Amino acid sequence: MAEDSHSPVWARSKRRSSGGGSGLVGVLVTLLALFGALTAVLGIKERSLAEGGAIVDGWIAAGVAQVKTATGQAVEKAPETAQAAADKAGAAAEKTGDALQAGAAETADQLKKQ
Repeated sequence: MAEDSHSPVWARSKRRSSGGGSGLVGVLVTLLALFGALTAVLGIKERSLAEGGAIVDGWIAAGVAQVKTATGQAVEKAPETAQAAADKAGAAAEKTGDALQAGAAETADQLKKQ
């Protein structure tokens, strides 16, 4: 530390803060910059920033609709999937009960023989 106070400003070591959110903020800023650049490029291509923004909005809307559709289908199938899982669990429990009963009967027979 004492060495840094006597060295020129440009030669001093830089300290970085260990902020937890800096990575997330960087990703968000990068994504926003990419969307802005894409909008600008499409605006130049379409000769209107509004048209470029509309194209990007269309892409985002299509992606959101696709996610909603996939989520809706998964929600519709959830009761069927839950019923199938419950049926399998019931069958497994029944087999386990049968095996335990058979083991108990065999153990009882062996104890009677002793």
